[in-house]
Formats: sequence, C-alpha cells, structure tokens
Amino acid sequence: MKKVIYNKFDKRNITDLPVASFPGRIIVIMTAGETEKAVSYLLKQTILGVDTETRPSFRKGDVHKVALLQVATEDTCFLFRLNMTGMTPAIIRLLENTEVPMIGLSWHDDILSLKRRHDFNPGYFIDLQSLVGELGIEDLSLQKLYANIFGKKISKRQQLTNWECDTLDDRQRLYAATDAWACIQLYKEIVRLHETGDYTLQIVEEEVTNP
Repeated sequence: MKKVIYNKFDKRNITDLPVASFPGRIIVIMTAGETEKAVSYLLKQTILGVDTETRPSFRKGDVHKVALLQVATEDTCFLFRLNMTGMTPAIIRLLENTEVPMIGLSWHDDILSLKRRHDFNPGYFIDLQSLVGELGIEDLSLQKLYANIFGKKISKRQQLTNWECDTLDDRQRLYAATDAWACIQLYKEIVRLHETGDYTLQIVEEEVTNP
C-alpha cells in the first residue's frame, strides 16, 4: 500500500500525533579542545543531520549570535556550544567538508548565522526545502514535514528557551538532537519516495473565507 502524503499538512492535526524523539546518545561539547575529537568522529560518518539554536530575543534591537550547533548521525548527536567553544578550526573543517553530506532545513539562514561568528566556505550541505517540492509538498517547516511524512510530532516547546544558559537541561538537549536527527530521517525517506514512487499525493484545497 502506497504512503499517503499531502501537499499541505493541517497544523491542527499535529497535536494528537505520537511524539518523535532522538533515540541515541547525546554528547555536549563545551570546550574548544573537545571539538577536534568530535569532528574527527563525525567526518568518518556517511551522512549527518545539522541544525542550530540561538538565544531568543524578546526586545527590539537585541540580536544574539548562534549559540548551539547540533550535528547528528543515526545514533549519536554532538551539541557544540558555540557560545563557549567559539568557531574552532575543527568546527570550520566540519562545515567546509565536501565529502560527508550534511542535511539541514532552511540551512541558508543557519549558514548566515554561523558566518556571523566566523566566516567559512560552506561545504556539502543539502537543504530539505529544495527537495520536498519534487514530491508535491508545499510545507517547509520541520514539524509539518515530519508529521506529513512519518505521522509523528516533533515538539517545539524548547525552541524559545535560553540556549546560552550555563547548563542545557535534558529537555533542551533532546529537542536539539531530535531536530538534527530528524533531518536525516526526512532526507532518506524523501529520496526513497522520489526514487520508488511509492506514495500518493493528496491535494488539500485551501478554504476560501467570504469577505
């Protein structure tokens, strides 16, 4: 039976879906010295999921630099606390690598944020937003894409928490790891569906509101 996907997924239908969360180990990188070993491990993998987090601004004019770079494999996620480590040569080497694909969502914005910390030449990045259109999907948010393709919910409750706090709590760590890991899962399934045609696209018409 073919998988049913929608061109647009109604956000109201996400609430009651089962929650998806990263099932592997999470390693927090807090010092510049730790980045070398972590990056060496990551560059030996076949695919990586990437995302960033920035401390939210609640006052006009307040702009914070990206605080966290999360990089996931299928079973391990490294959380690079950039507000503590800075953009080390190892992290730059990871971001400029042209061998291991790094899968992200709306990654152009993340690259701009990272470049505000230190300039670099972006390596082998694949943005999911450039792929989903091939299946007829119009939604571009991670939460809607994951709900559409896997029928599960990615919680966004931790998004507006303080990513520069002294210690990230368990919920923040799991949230950050899940977002990066989810990019890998989405990429693999999008590619599979595109190659096999094993899906049916249902068109959801937008409701027209009378003036």
